[in-house]
This record gives sequence, C-alpha cells and structure tokens, in this order.
Amino acid sequence: MKDFSIYDLDKAFESRVRLGIMSALMVESSFDFKQLKTLLGVTDGNLATHLKALEKKGYISVSKKFIGRKPNTSYSLTKAGRLAFQNHLAALEKLLGR
Repeated sequence: MKDFSIYDLDKAFESRVRLGIMSALMVESSFDFKQLKTLLGVTDGNLATHLKALEKKGYISVSKKFIGRKPNTSYSLTKAGRLAFQNHLAALEKLLGR
C-alpha cells in the first residue's frame, strides 16, 4: 500500500464551499443554483466563483434551461468529479487513520 502524502489531497476541495458543493452532489444527482445557495448559505457571487472553478476542472457539468420564462441553471457531478472526490475522501481517511 502506498504511504500517505498530503499531495494525495485534491487542492480543488480545500475550500469549504467547494467541499459542500461536491458533498451535496454526491448525495443528489443535481441541484440548481438557488438550491445550492440556500443549502450552503453563501452569496450569489461566492457560489458562482466556486462553481466556475469546479466546472473549469471538469468536476461538475452545467445545464441551462428555461422553466416557464425563467432561466434555470443546474449542476451535477461528472465521472471525473466523482472519482476525484472519492480519491480525496480516501486520502483524508488515510490521514485520519495514521
């Protein structure tokens, strides 16, 4: 078994907001912007910044549509995002088990 290294932790998940986004999306298949904002208790700008960072890494996918006349943006995990988050959690568990 490989020894634990802090470099096994994914820097993308150091933020508690990003950790919250990923944790929520591991439980539910998708959330819209308003749901995530309410769940995490963050501002629009703060949430948008963290979502953009996760999207840029390829960890989440974005879907935009209209519900009636209102725009709705929803987010879900990509396969790469799910795997990266699972690896991050496994690295944390190794750290705690030491």
